Amino acid sequence: MSKTLKDIKPGEKVIIRKISGSGPIKRRLMDMGVTKGQEILVRKVAPLGDPIEVNLRGYELTFRKEEAEKILVE
Repeated sequence: MSKTLKDIKPGEKVIIRKISGSGPIKRRLMDMGVTKGQEILVRKVAPLGDPIEVNLRGYELTFRKEEAEKILVE
């Protein structure tokens, strides 16, 4: 079963396996440094699950639920 970034709890580290989808959202994620093989640390998740704050490549980034669902991790 595939997990997405949306399913990860705060404090967990995961590795990006794939970015699903296509078009401008996928391009935007890749421009932000979301690429296969990168490690992501989930720092905070808002009470309703949106947004999700992560640490990636030494940067703090925030993803919306729709974006996080497109990032497959392990």
